[in-house]
Amino acid sequence: MRRPTPKALRSAGLSLTAVASLALTGFAAAPAHAGQPSANTVRTVHSCAVPKKAGWAACDALKVVAGTVAAKASGTSPEAAPSGFGPGDLHKAYSLPSSGGSGATVAIVDAQDDPNAEKDVAAYRKQFGLPACTSANGCFKKVGQTGSTSKLPSADAGWAEEESLDVDMVSAICPSCHILLVEANSASMGDLGASVNEAVKLGARYVSNSYGGGESSSDSGYDSQYFKHPGVAITASSGDSGYGVGYPAASRYVTAVGGTHLTTASSSRGWTETAWSGAGSGCSADDAKPSWQKDSGCGKRTVADVSAVADPATGVAVYDTYGGDPGWEVFGGTSVSSPIIASVYALAGTPSSGSTPASFPYAHTSALNDVTSGSNGSCGGSYLCTAKPGYDGPTGLGTPKGVSAFKG
Repeated sequence: MRRPTPKALRSAGLSLTAVASLALTGFAAAPAHAGQPSANTVRTVHSCAVPKKAGWAACDALKVVAGTVAAKASGTSPEAAPSGFGPGDLHKAYSLPSSGGSGATVAIVDAQDDPNAEKDVAAYRKQFGLPACTSANGCFKKVGQTGSTSKLPSADAGWAEEESLDVDMVSAICPSCHILLVEANSASMGDLGASVNEAVKLGARYVSNSYGGGESSSDSGYDSQYFKHPGVAITASSGDSGYGVGYPAASRYVTAVGGTHLTTASSSRGWTETAWSGAGSGCSADDAKPSWQKDSGCGKRTVADVSAVADPATGVAVYDTYGGDPGWEVFGGTSVSSPIIASVYALAGTPSSGSTPASFPYAHTSALNDVTSGSNGSCGGSYLCTAKPGYDGPTGLGTPKGVSAFKG
């Protein structure tokens, strides 16, 4: 991919100072596509290339490359604090317990290899005083899609950013959980789906999928072949392109996770959220509606179910070094919210045998923060793209308020 020239960057509205900032944040090395504004404060690039054909997916990580993210991670000395929310912030925002999930395995499914995954998550956890999670102590494990620890796919800098983001979010939300990183051979739905199956085979009861592609007539087959795992909480990002539905978020066997803009507030909660304009949502064209979803404006599967922070302008701190990345960076996208929710499920405890964990929040709506404002596109003011009291597309039933909504 050609690197953007200073002239091209200036024509996109960036100053020479911003150009220098982009170079320092690894923009030239990132396999990114066109940037997009987020709340008019930051510019981002997609970590992964947009899929060029049906049956393929792209990761939903958005890296901040210019602009200001006001939040500094709490819990560290001010001079050492990276930009973006850290574990303490997320725990406070979502009223999460300081313990739980001990020994539970949260699996991350992504494509390609991140050679620095274990080293980078160690740096993240050290920064925030979290217990070590290594292959040596049995907490961290990285495998290919067949379960091999030695036969791994080829490395890719864009997907490595996604993997760093994902394992850091598991670390942030459930520091006592074990992390299983399963790397698919490619971003095809066949390889990614096989990796989901492998994660479950290896014992994971919580599986996060921070990627998506377009819907297709093949989805019902993918549903039964890859995502139908009773008693396993499987989460999927709703997407980063605003109003519209992608897959596997549309699968009735997964918890589709939307996104919010999260800031501190002078309220009893201390935080406020609105729907993030980039979060995917809507009415599926292909997937059947699950019995536990009761909204009347969509005869098929509605996306999303629940949500968490995803706006890059209120993004999270991530540590990533592969492919020229400098270490600390800020990320957004529903790639943030999916592993957060998977880890909240882990904090809530093992799902009951034979259950569909995506249904759990629908039985505990009072145990969620209802997000009632914001929109992700134009749909005639419908709840499918507009946050309203109760259920809506961009934020689903809301965001975690403790873990009760994720038990069942």
